Amino acid sequence: MSENKLLETYNNGYNRILDVLYNIPTEAIDYKPAPDKWSIREVIVHLTDCEANGFVRIKKALAENGEPVTPYDQDKWAAGLHYDSQSIDENLELFKMLRKLLTKLLNQIQDDEWNNYMAHPERGNITVKDFVVEMNEHVETHIKQMMRNFESWKSES
Repeated sequence: MSENKLLETYNNGYNRILDVLYNIPTEAIDYKPAPDKWSIREVIVHLTDCEANGFVRIKKALAENGEPVTPYDQDKWAAGLHYDSQSIDENLELFKMLRKLLTKLLNQIQDDEWNNYMAHPERGNITVKDFVVEMNEHVETHIKQMMRNFESWKSES
């Protein structure tokens, strides 16, 4: 996929999330299909935290090519940072701003900088381009999860 198409998809991630949320009533936002599964609210907060981490990781790869990044435990973040009570609107606003700023930055980099990389201790070296692909796929994975939650909520209501 070309970098232009990749950035177009990346930049559209926020709107993709909004499109899904538009059809979900507020009563379904905190529904959990199982005790160990996340609600739609928790998914949104998770996406925002991943975006914030990704924002820093990509900037680090561009400014400090090849340097290590620190992994984090998403389940510990969800529990320890009270994902279940955070504002969806505020998290979406932050997600939107992070995507906007990173899109602007990535539109300015040289072609060879897409190959800059971060050294992840568990996953190895990840290029900027591959990481943006992963961020796009991550949003789509969680959009599907939110839709499954909504369908499960509807069947139980």
